[in-house]
Amino acid sequence: MTTLDLRPLVLDDAAADLLFRDARTANSFSTEPVTDAQLQTIYELTKFGPTLMNAQPLRVVAVRTADAKARLLPLMAEGNRAKTESAPVTLVLGYDVDFHEQFPTTFPHLPEAKDRFPDEGVRHGIGRDNAFLQIGYLILAVRAAGLAAGPMGGFDRDGVDAEFFADGRTKSVLVVNVGNPGENPWMDRLPRLSYEAVVTEL
Repeated sequence: MTTLDLRPLVLDDAAADLLFRDARTANSFSTEPVTDAQLQTIYELTKFGPTLMNAQPLRVVAVRTADAKARLLPLMAEGNRAKTESAPVTLVLGYDVDFHEQFPTTFPHLPEAKDRFPDEGVRHGIGRDNAFLQIGYLILAVRAAGLAAGPMGGFDRDGVDAEFFADGRTKSVLVVNVGNPGENPWMDRLPRLSYEAVVTEL
């Protein structure tokens, strides 16, 4: 039996540290840019995470220019504005209410799949839940690219929807700053719940 066989993780410790144990939410960012290649690679990893019936409802607006940042900053909660201004790119993340229209592409073996979702209210719930699932994959992909993520829920959702999703068919759920950490980027690590406090074994 090899040493690897004795470990509960297939990932080595360096990878587990990068993605989980040492990774932190950044609150300030350096001026070093996030490249187009990094952004595309982050998405190319994110898209492989599972969603209900491969629905993939996540939609992303990458806010990079000064003009776009000027539109976003007033819509952020006051405590989130400085960190958002410092980030080289801010991802406005939402879900497509009409994700079911993509089923001929994303679920081709069941041609009638989109007909199972006529109720828009149901689609809002599915879209939001699965977009949050995809955002979890995205944050791990950001870390895999050697960058830091700063997810934020403090923003004017109606304002962001009107400004960045003007067609009304995409609804914002989270805003995530992405970049290399800046000066004093980390708060102290907060406690995590133990396995015994969270997991019930039956």
